Amino acid sequence: MRWVVFPCAIATVLVGLSGCSSGPAVIPEELESQIDTSISFPKLLAASSNYSGRTVLLGGEILSAKRTLDGTQLEILQLPVSKDDPPAEPRSESQGRFLAINRNVIDPAALPAGTRVTVIGYVTGDVVQRLDESDYRYPTIEVRHLHAWAPDTYERRRYSSSRFGISTGVGFGVGSGGRTGSFGGVGIGTGF
Repeated sequence: MRWVVFPCAIATVLVGLSGCSSGPAVIPEELESQIDTSISFPKLLAASSNYSGRTVLLGGEILSAKRTLDGTQLEILQLPVSKDDPPAEPRSESQGRFLAINRNVIDPAALPAGTRVTVIGYVTGDVVQRLDESDYRYPTIEVRHLHAWAPDTYERRRYSSSRFGISTGVGFGVGSGGRTGSFGGVGIGTGF
């Protein structure tokens, strides 16, 4: 009887934990099909007005945030991004900068410099602003969805991986990691 209850209890725990494994979607389902994946960041830099009104997926690191009459403006160092993964880690992979305008008023302190983000938004054109001692043409995006990555995202991803093991004692373990906080592994062991 004891051996029948034990596997059932473990199955119940695994099903319950699997429900907790996924966090909020980085890309909301209703926006995913609207993203024009043919628009690369270099294309936006070269001629952003050609893509006005199109929905793009961009990632990067916030350089500054400030309130404006239109909402909150984020200056973002572009970093390559794909789907639900965080932006590329090395800043050397950047191809430039862009401005993301969030019509909702967000306190700039809530999105400090260094925060990594994934942005889905409409291309609205570009604007020329001073960058150090020269003018810089920033592609502009109106934010439809913004996902701010936790500061430890890269550390968790670096040290997590799927693992399988056999234990010689009685125990139960769950590992974490993978995309968007999914489980990295589950281990069950019994000993004699």
